[in-house]
Amino acid sequence: MHNTIPLILAALLAVGIIVIGCFYLVSPERISGTFGLKPPAPNADTRAWLRPKGIRDVAAGLVVLTMMLTADRRLVGIVLLVEAIIPFGDMFINLASGGRKATAFSVHGVTCAVMLVVGLLLIQAI
Repeated sequence: MHNTIPLILAALLAVGIIVIGCFYLVSPERISGTFGLKPPAPNADTRAWLRPKGIRDVAAGLVVLTMMLTADRRLVGIVLLVEAIIPFGDMFINLASGGRKATAFSVHGVTCAVMLVVGLLLIQAI
């Protein structure tokens, strides 16, 4: 039970970020407004620039799921701790670019915090 809840949360985080990444790949102009910045101009160049975020998110989620299938919970926790840099960076970009503070903290900040807590639980640091 001690490992079950953090592992379930890790899986939910991974699947959630994969889904978000898929939206950025398939329909970046529809989801880009949820990032917290003013939506960019809807054109082919913009879509091309938004799609790398989708690839990044899908890959980040797949790394967590792969570690869950092939490694021990400690390594999953370490990966989550390292990958927490991504939502922290997104939060920082949002704040530094004049984006919505509420989104920066409630979406990116909370995601970062959850990843840190789950990662620490999995490496049994807390």
